[in-house]
Order: sequence, then C-alpha cells, then structure tokens
Amino acid sequence: MNLSLPKKHLKSFYWRDYIIIVLGLVLFSIGYVGFLIPYKVVTGGLGGIALLVKYALGTPLWITMITVNAILLSFAWFIVGRKYVFNTAFSTLALTIILGFAEQYITEPFIHDATMSILVGSVITGIGLGLVFSANSSTGGGDIIAAMITKYHNISMGRVLTYIDAVIVMSSYILFQSLETIIIGFIITVILYYAVDVVVNGSRQSVQFFIFSEHYDEIATHIVSELNRGCSVVDGVGWYSKEPQKIIMLMTRRSESTSVFRLIKQIDKNAFITQTNVSGVYGKGFEPMIGSK
Repeated sequence: MNLSLPKKHLKSFYWRDYIIIVLGLVLFSIGYVGFLIPYKVVTGGLGGIALLVKYALGTPLWITMITVNAILLSFAWFIVGRKYVFNTAFSTLALTIILGFAEQYITEPFIHDATMSILVGSVITGIGLGLVFSANSSTGGGDIIAAMITKYHNISMGRVLTYIDAVIVMSSYILFQSLETIIIGFIITVILYYAVDVVVNGSRQSVQFFIFSEHYDEIATHIVSELNRGCSVVDGVGWYSKEPQKIIMLMTRRSESTSVFRLIKQIDKNAFITQTNVSGVYGKGFEPMIGSK
C-alpha cells in the first residue's frame, strides 16, 4: 500500500468561492449602508472599533482598520492557514470598493421606519457575512479573531462574534452616553449573528461522512494531510456482492463539507458517500464531554 503524497488534490483557488465572497460582501454593504447607518445605530466589528478610536484620538478610520487587520492576519497565517489569509485580504479590499459604491449610490434608507429598517438590515448583513464565512474568508477585524478561536474550539462563529461585538457596543457608552443606543446595538448584534449561524452551520454544528471507495487509503491519507481531520477506516461487507470492502468514517464541521466532497471527487469520482447531520460530537477537536471538568 503506497501512502506517499505525490500531489495535493485540493486546489488553492476556486472561482465559486470568490463569487460567493463578492455576493456576501454586496449583501453586507447593502444591509449596512441602506438599512443600518441611516439611523445612526452602533454596531460592532472593526468598523465600530475604528469609529471609537477616531472619536477618541482623531485617528483616520483607514489607519486603524489596516493596522488591526495586518496584525490579525499575521497571526491567522499560522493558525487558520494561508488560504484563509488570501481570501480575507481579497475580501477586505473588495469590501472597501463595494462599500465605496454603496455609500455613493445609496443616499436614502430603503425603509423609512427605523425599527423595521434595523431588523431587516441586521438579517441582510448577517446573511452576507455568513456567505463570506462559508467561503473560508472574512471581512477582517473580529471575524479573524473568531476564525482563529473556532479553528480549535467547537463554538459557533456567531457566538464568538457576539461576545466581541458586545464589548465594542458597551464601550461606545464612554463616548455617546446613550443607554438606548447600546440596547439597540445589542439587539442588532444578536439578530445579525443568528443569521450568520443559520447560513454557516444551518441548525447543526457537525456532520458525519461514510465514504465507500476502492481508493480508501489515498482518500483517508489526504483527509488527514489536507483537511487536518482524523478519520477511521473500518471493515465492511457488501451484502449483495458478499465482497469485503473498506469504509471511511469521518466526523467534521459542516463548513468543511465542501472541501471533503472536492477532495473525494478529485481522487475517486465513483465513490459512494453519505452525509448526515449530527446533533453533538464530543471529544478531541469537538466539544468536551458533558459533565467533564
């Protein structure tokens, strides 16, 4: 059995990913500029940090944003991976351009009722962010921190971002002295990142794969080397043919499903695959055992 790795089967560039990223950024920009900003609401994220720094120190927004993103991306290079860094660098640049167009052409709110506009804008913005995250990218700032944390801890992206943005929203009280603005900011944060979780994870955190293939050894080896996921190869019998066969059992996060299918397709287009949602996965790389300290 030859387990050498002559080449990688997963490409570093997929047009589909970048189309999804751009679509997500467009939705994010429309939700932000056309629904949220007109009503002067406080939001989290790197934009919120840059705004607070500008009010406190007079530092231009772009200086704060580029400085923070450069520092975070340097850490993400080693923790999350260079593909994520490249995608994020692309998305942060694209977001700057798209936001510029949005601010130029969207001069009035789409909805003139403040409450409804804030609710709709939060959902649209969250869907946009979710699409960006699903393509293994982000808009920078707190998104990078969340990606690094969720890489090794089974906590949803939306929850991490909620915690980060909560700190940012509460910090705004120092400058604005408005409890009402903070409360609205919290409501926006919860709605926005619930939408993120729905897009990225659906209603489940993890999925289980059973993979049937004559090239099980190559597939299993590349799952470990390219996806950095462990898997098990178990013995089975095809009851119709009465022939023995190997079955790969893999547990992974839902956001990694696309990479799993791409990898298998490159090695064996005739592989038989089942994917099922899993309500809970406990152990190394996933959630800790219930009741354990």
